[in-house]
Amino acid sequence: MSENLEPSFVKQLQENQNIIHKICRLYTSGEDAHKDLFQEITIQLWKAFPKFRGESKFSTWAYRVALNTAITLYRKSKRSIATVEYEGRQHFTHDIEYNYEEEEQLKLMYQAVYQLNDIEKALVFMYLEDKDYTEISETLGISEVNARVKMNRIKGKLKKILNPLGV
Repeated sequence: MSENLEPSFVKQLQENQNIIHKICRLYTSGEDAHKDLFQEITIQLWKAFPKFRGESKFSTWAYRVALNTAITLYRKSKRSIATVEYEGRQHFTHDIEYNYEEEEQLKLMYQAVYQLNDIEKALVFMYLEDKDYTEISETLGISEVNARVKMNRIKGKLKKILNPLGV
């Protein structure tokens, strides 16, 4: 990979690492699994970065790569995950402070979201990140109307999960 791509990649990753942390939190339980998934997503982003053409925002592209990586690893969680050796470099980015205690406040919501299927999880995540339906539809490869309909159904599903008695 060209040396001059690295500064651009590092800058983009630093600016967008919170979305990657949130995806990790959505698809893992526990700090070690979170860190492992974050590392794997970073590796996949780095490997794919030379093909990033800038036709969409970096964040949209990163969402897609991160979600695909998380979903793939989540589905293969019963198998061992191969790691990629990265030689000769220091870490790409300095880890920002990520407050795990603060995340505990969202535990009930995450437990409800865990019960959704992979596409529903991704849609909820992007919705909670205030992404508009155009960006959600582009990232997930579905129509805007389909994204809206799915989101309304998911909201109903989450209400039933979080309040099963309907009180």
